[in-house]
Amino acid sequence: MTEKIRGAIIQRDRETYAIVPRSPAGIVTTKNLEDIVKTVKKYDIPIIKMTSGQRMVLVGIKKEDIENIKTELGMPIGEATAPCLHYVQTCPGTAVCKYGNQDSLSLGLEIEELYKDLNLHAKLKFGISGCPRCCGESYVRDIGIFGSGKGWTVTFGGNSGGRPRIADVIAKNITKDEALDLTKRLLEYYKISGKPGERTARFMERIGFDTLQSELLTTIPYIELK
Repeated sequence: MTEKIRGAIIQRDRETYAIVPRSPAGIVTTKNLEDIVKTVKKYDIPIIKMTSGQRMVLVGIKKEDIENIKTELGMPIGEATAPCLHYVQTCPGTAVCKYGNQDSLSLGLEIEELYKDLNLHAKLKFGISGCPRCCGESYVRDIGIFGSGKGWTVTFGGNSGGRPRIADVIAKNITKDEALDLTKRLLEYYKISGKPGERTARFMERIGFDTLQSELLTTIPYIELK
């Protein structure tokens, strides 16, 4: 049986591994890039692959090199299967995009910092978008937040993959602080009421929107729900 190593993903050959350096909101510095290139060359890592979650995965690592590579990269290593926050996918928003209505980039970075160490029933993915075009894929993430000229919309229970589900709109036209508060409450409710291994999409299919709405209405009366 292949040994499981935290933060490393066994590959098809059952001999080599992949690791995913964290790049919050898809941002990397020049030093990050330099360290990645230096490490890839030193350990002869054959593949660098961009993921759908705005991260770089280093593929083809020998088992005996994993810990040294983690250290020399100098970047936190993300998880691929663990029940925790995997990534916060974020579009540029008002930082550079002409369509941006809200500052999705700073919100994504803030959410990453808030929940990077959170343990849950299953993996969790955020999609943060600065406008309703949803380039952060907000509707197919566990929690989606996207901006408009009137504020933020929060969605919950989205999923892509083999059993895709469009997330439910939980609240719209709310402030950033209200969106963060609602996100916290959604996660708290999911953590209390979810089952081990149950993603938010399956959680919502099981409990239904009406149940979630009734629970939230008792604690968030100031938010206009769907």
